[in-house]
Amino acid sequence: MRALLSTIGSRGDVQPLVALALQLRALGHDARFCVPPDFRGWIEGLGFAVTPIGPELRALTAAKAPVAAAALPPPVPLSVERRKELAAASVAAQFATITAAADGCDIVVGATALQIAARSVAEIQGVPYVFVAYAPNVLPSSRHAPPVLGMAGETPSTDASEFDALWARSAVRFNETFGDALNAHRATLGLAPVREVGRHVYTDRPWLAADAALAPWPDETDESVFQSGAWIVPDDAPLDDALEAFLASGDPPVYFGFGSMRAPPDLARVMIDAARAQGRRAIVSRGWADLALVDDAGDTIAIGEVNQHALFPRVAAVVHHGGAGTTTAAALCGAPQVTIPQMYDQHFWAQRVASLGIGAAHAPGAPSAESLTRALEHALAPAAAGRARTLAAGMRRDGATIAARRLVSMVATGGRA
Repeated sequence: MRALLSTIGSRGDVQPLVALALQLRALGHDARFCVPPDFRGWIEGLGFAVTPIGPELRALTAAKAPVAAAALPPPVPLSVERRKELAAASVAAQFATITAAADGCDIVVGATALQIAARSVAEIQGVPYVFVAYAPNVLPSSRHAPPVLGMAGETPSTDASEFDALWARSAVRFNETFGDALNAHRATLGLAPVREVGRHVYTDRPWLAADAALAPWPDETDESVFQSGAWIVPDDAPLDDALEAFLASGDPPVYFGFGSMRAPPDLARVMIDAARAQGRRAIVSRGWADLALVDDAGDTIAIGEVNQHALFPRVAAVVHHGGAGTTTAAALCGAPQVTIPQMYDQHFWAQRVASLGIGAAHAPGAPSAESLTRALEHALAPAAAGRARTLAAGMRRDGATIAARRLVSMVATGGRA
């Protein structure tokens, strides 16, 4: 059996698919990828074929450009026609690229809601299709609001009376943006038109690759969503000598990282000042924003990519942007967290960290040294650390194995899970 694993997104979208591919290989099956070119070298180095799609995402991320809502002027909204124009180009590229990548595959797995063409490609090739979300709020439900897209000052509604209307509005926007382009391509392939693009993309039986203790599907009676658990890449890479020496030279430091997000120009200084205000040393992950140290004092160190599962058990707290991968890694390691959400599912993860009492949710936008110090003080409290350790004990690490076995079963039974 060979699976195509396809996504258009950053490392947080790609890495869970790598975990799934590794488990498929362990079961004696194969996987190939259709992902942005940023990740081609890494994945090919693991022995999997890659069909690149779209431009390099990191090249589109201005290293020092601000991203936080409080640091940006209100954006100029795109007109419906401009959104449709951009969508048409994206959908055309998706149909061409994913069709080529899926040749010879027995099943297609798509991650992220912007995978507009993947299900149609699977349909025309006569193979099963699975849509996977990494956070519950990506999937429609009357129990939560849809994710926001990062517009200035925009945060998800917490008013349950608005949830259905917000999902309906999201569905209309999806149709306006992608409906014409999707159905034009489907027509050329002899496929029936799609009436609701969002429902088509998500499917009637989506998968949720998130840990049930950390982020459960909100409706226990809804059996249409299959929650496998988070897909974690096994990593036994050691920490480098410089980081090991830094960890050994004092009390547990605070880890700061913004992943593939852009960042306000002074974010590194704000982070380091907040750690020092709490009497803590700091580890600064450079990330795609290329964060750097602000001085040569010995209480800070800057690092590149790192085995989070080896590092996070040894830090006092993890401060990050609220991506699914980092939130899950910190939770698995029992490390208290501070989340600084910017967009999409990051607001959901911030809310979960706060509601579980395993850390603090900073307000969206650019933090100040004072605001981050207050959030970090909360996360460093013994109560938060204790709850983080308790949660970690109840989390699972076999989500990718469960998902891989289910994929194999689907292919063997003609698409039935």
